[in-house]
Amino acid sequence: MTSPNDGSSRNLPNTTPCLSYWQRTTRAFPHLFADQHNQVPSTAKYVVIGSGISGGLTAFELLEAGVPGEDVVILEAREAASGASSRNAGHVRPDAFRGFNAYSKVHGPEQALKIIANERLVLEKVDDFVKKHHVACDFNLTTTFDVCMTPEFAKYEAESLQAYKEAGGDVSHIEFYEGSEARAKTRIPGAIAAYEWPAGSSHPAKLAQFLLQSVIERGAKLFTFCPATEVKQSTSTLWDIHTPRGIITAEKIIHCTNAHAALLLPQLEAYLRPNRAQAHSLVPTPAFAAENALQNTFSLRYSLHHFYSLIQRKGDGTLILGVSRSNPTLSSETLDGRFSIDDSRFNEEIAQDALRSFNKLFPDYTPGGNGMLHGEGLDHAWTGIIAMTTDSVPFVGAIDSLPGQYICAGFNGHGMARIFTCAPGVAEIALGREWSETGLPECFRFSHERLSRLSNGNLPSIW
Repeated sequence: MTSPNDGSSRNLPNTTPCLSYWQRTTRAFPHLFADQHNQVPSTAKYVVIGSGISGGLTAFELLEAGVPGEDVVILEAREAASGASSRNAGHVRPDAFRGFNAYSKVHGPEQALKIIANERLVLEKVDDFVKKHHVACDFNLTTTFDVCMTPEFAKYEAESLQAYKEAGGDVSHIEFYEGSEARAKTRIPGAIAAYEWPAGSSHPAKLAQFLLQSVIERGAKLFTFCPATEVKQSTSTLWDIHTPRGIITAEKIIHCTNAHAALLLPQLEAYLRPNRAQAHSLVPTPAFAAENALQNTFSLRYSLHHFYSLIQRKGDGTLILGVSRSNPTLSSETLDGRFSIDDSRFNEEIAQDALRSFNKLFPDYTPGGNGMLHGEGLDHAWTGIIAMTTDSVPFVGAIDSLPGQYICAGFNGHGMARIFTCAPGVAEIALGREWSETGLPECFRFSHERLSRLSNGNLPSIW
């Protein structure tokens, strides 16, 4: 096996990860270290590999469909929900139109329309799920601003919107502002233009932990610090999953391992690449506290791949600042480090760039005179490993060459706008239903034909 920090998707997750803001505030979760010393059962009907939101929701949907909890086992390489689900920037933010042209070039305009419509549906599903199950995950349904910080990107957005409209895309929920109106709406002095549409934010670790708590209470078993290291065919209909604490023989395996999927599915190595992202929590100054708190979420874009994301939590006012995976102001060494799977520490150069950029975008944040009080400003920084696919959409569905195995992975750093349709979809497929019954875009479907069309890295991520 290759070095644990070389960026290969054929590695287990790092064994010494840092904690995100979300993880630091959920250390009392009772199943954080569930069954960490116990042997795995010798058999199970369903084994879900990965305990993030995709794994937890897949298990939840299986139980909702009538599968007994005792038939479901979840394997996790580290503590519960320790991957990208608990390390993101807190957004539940569908794309309203921006990705249309890029998707069209690869998947065609019909699929591009479906991709964007599906993301809008995900927001509705998260909202409905949280309300129905009374999930205490600080979900905040609001609107988001796509802010154009350069004339060049404003032109790109306008062209994307026009192409989307001409293809029949629904724009009834999108508002557009430019010039002084954009600056007034967003509170960003340098804004050239801005688009606004419905979106949300949440505490992702609380959402992931709710899903795990729910399925455990209904009889499912979660084994933490118990990575699946190898899968071998046992019989024509059974699979042996090797772990450090025994071998479990399963009828069906669902891979929800995102950036690490190629460890057990090496055929994906050329088509799915881990990528290290970084986010920061900031304690607001008075300019962003109390009645001055931000009510919307933001994507602040200088170009397609140079941007910053921002939410402000309603509960405690904490600002969560995410950064893009490409930035012309960063050193080549830092940019090369994006392809590491080392999530044990944050990058200081990225953190300093994020703070400088934030203060430039929101100059009112830093007060004059004596400056910030002790305790205001940067609170914490962390990294997480996301999964980029070469066609910018996830892998979902049955793995036909491995009967009884399924996948839900490759979210391109955009999982919270996709998982709440993809995980139910893969659960339906594992239960024997047809792809058409999932309602997912056909381009999400995993197939040998899809892999044969892809080449490694020929399409940059649109996120």
